[in-house]
Amino acid sequence: MRAVQVATAGGDFELVEREVPQPGHWQVLVRVAACGICHSDAMAKGGLASAYPRVPGHEVAGTVEAVGTGVSQWAVGQRVGIGWFGGACFVCTPCREGDFISCVQRWVTGLTRDGGYADYVLAPADALAAVPDELSDVEAAPLMCAGVTCFHGLRESGARPGDVVGIVGLGGLGHLGVQFAAKMGFEVVAIARGAEKGDFARQLGAHHYIDSTREDVASRLTRLGGAKAVLSTVTDAAATTAVVGGLRTRGQLVVVGVPVAPMEISAPDLILSSRTVGGHASGTAKDSEDTLRFAVLTGVRPIVETTSLDQAGPAYDRMMAGQARFRIVLTT
Repeated sequence: MRAVQVATAGGDFELVEREVPQPGHWQVLVRVAACGICHSDAMAKGGLASAYPRVPGHEVAGTVEAVGTGVSQWAVGQRVGIGWFGGACFVCTPCREGDFISCVQRWVTGLTRDGGYADYVLAPADALAAVPDELSDVEAAPLMCAGVTCFHGLRESGARPGDVVGIVGLGGLGHLGVQFAAKMGFEVVAIARGAEKGDFARQLGAHHYIDSTREDVASRLTRLGGAKAVLSTVTDAAATTAVVGGLRTRGQLVVVGVPVAPMEISAPDLILSSRTVGGHASGTAKDSEDTLRFAVLTGVRPIVETTSLDQAGPAYDRMMAGQARFRIVLTT
């Protein structure tokens, strides 16, 4: 099989041939049809994988090729997806509490196990999500990370239909966040840089648009009544924290983008209105299934461009340069 690996921390992508792995106990071999390129793939490239060489990729869609012993819930030929969630140990305290995404083992597809930049990928049975027939593989792949991160982050935010909800960023995650927020019944405020993005934001379903280069974001949110929740999908710390003053009483900033710089937040901005700031991990395989089903039900779809597996390197570079519109998907 073909695989695109990072041989050493900080190394370049390289296309190699490997033996097709065989599933062991509680494992499933998936033939990859599509794999999205995510900003978090930089972690594998930058030295944060558990071992090298490592095959990145955690937005996988394909079909079951073979199952190992002990696997009864998946069958050969079944369409499945694999996301950031790489399985759970079921014995640590978070797992015993049912919080599987917080499993202390931190098994992550493409970081602690090889991922989907390949023709085949092995995954534990509990890491798989069923893919509805109404979604193509190319549509399903980005929903396994970008999609579930936004959908699950919004439904866990405490916001209810009719509440003002902000989405910071209109990139790979943000363009899905706006769609999901609109379909979930929120009054959606899209926040990004540049007036030219306003029409696009409204096409996605936003009711309001804030150009952060021309307006004070917090003041505008306050005039709209204050945001019950804001989902930040960007990697800019200042853009993320600029919304805090625009949260309503007991509003929450949900951070799903990963700024490189530390976030600076005024304590009075939090204390005086009982606001909170929280991080949000993507979600389990069941959360991914919920995301896929909701996307089918409401018509939410990622906007993607596709390229072949052997072009993973240039495609990754385009994504990191902010040139992707809006998700790049590798196809096999």
